[in-house]
Amino acid sequence: MKKKYLISGVIVILVAVLGFAFFQSSQKQKPQAKPTVGILQLMSHPALDTIHKGIIHGLEEEGYKPGKNIKIDFQNAQNDQSNLKTMSTKFANEDADLSIGIATPSAQALANTITKKPVILGAITDPKGAGLVKNNNKPGGNITGVSDQAPLKEQLNLIKQFMPKMKTLGIIYTSSDDSAVAQYKMFVKLCKQENVRLKAYSIANTNDLTQVAEQAVRSVDAIYVPTDNTIAGAMQTLVGAANNAKVPVFPAVDTMVKQGGVATYGIDQYQLGVATGKMSAQILKGKKKPSSTPIKFFRHGKLIINEKQADKLGIKVPTNLLKEARQKGELIK
Repeated sequence: MKKKYLISGVIVILVAVLGFAFFQSSQKQKPQAKPTVGILQLMSHPALDTIHKGIIHGLEEEGYKPGKNIKIDFQNAQNDQSNLKTMSTKFANEDADLSIGIATPSAQALANTITKKPVILGAITDPKGAGLVKNNNKPGGNITGVSDQAPLKEQLNLIKQFMPKMKTLGIIYTSSDDSAVAQYKMFVKLCKQENVRLKAYSIANTNDLTQVAEQAVRSVDAIYVPTDNTIAGAMQTLVGAANNAKVPVFPAVDTMVKQGGVATYGIDQYQLGVATGKMSAQILKGKKKPSSTPIKFFRHGKLIINEKQADKLGIKVPTNLLKEARQKGELIK
């Protein structure tokens, strides 16, 4: 009888061991679910498209390869507010592990829809001012990210070097763009401090740009454009009106110089995207939490000069700036 019990006990132990080994093996063979990342972009224009590419690169550098070990759901709202809401809801319904908003309206739409999963800001000028975080250093919720706040003082000093005899500087911005408005207000204060006469012009949408630009170029010596997605998407319209009047345009964003601006100290849009992608990856891995991850700011810009555009307008580029652009920045000929 004892022998019979012993044999039965051995069999039970063997079955348990084999069962556990099979369970372990099946767990190892079972592929891990791919995390889903939703990317919501306001519209297509060079700056935002470049940020998007940078985000993908940043994720890849952290080991997330789209199509292999991560699913990317990319949505472009084509500058339509109703699309932003619908696409944000789509991310929520598919329970995306993390969502990224490229441009302030995209981030605001995600923030209003997704409250439990992480939302990452992809180049948002003023996160706190836009109501996206409580504090830029300690966001405190499910949202954090990267800011594209332009180095305004560097940019204004650059304009003064190009235009030493300038009497009036104009600024054109979109009144419904929170980032553009925030930057406009900061620029107004800066111009007062620097004793620069500033004349402001605002548009509601791209339909206003031709008329407003033609009005502005009759009254100013140069035009500054803040980080403004509406104008970035219609930069050629502004440049066309400015060229006809031989008035230079100095934009805040590097890609807008390539579209016909004269020069700027711009933050590299691609690197903004890379930083966004890397931060997103760290949060996906659980190494960081949105609530305690500070907003990342880029404090200094790279000098980019469109020498071809300056020549077209009869503007002589200061020698020291040419040298700096060749050695540390970018010179477009």
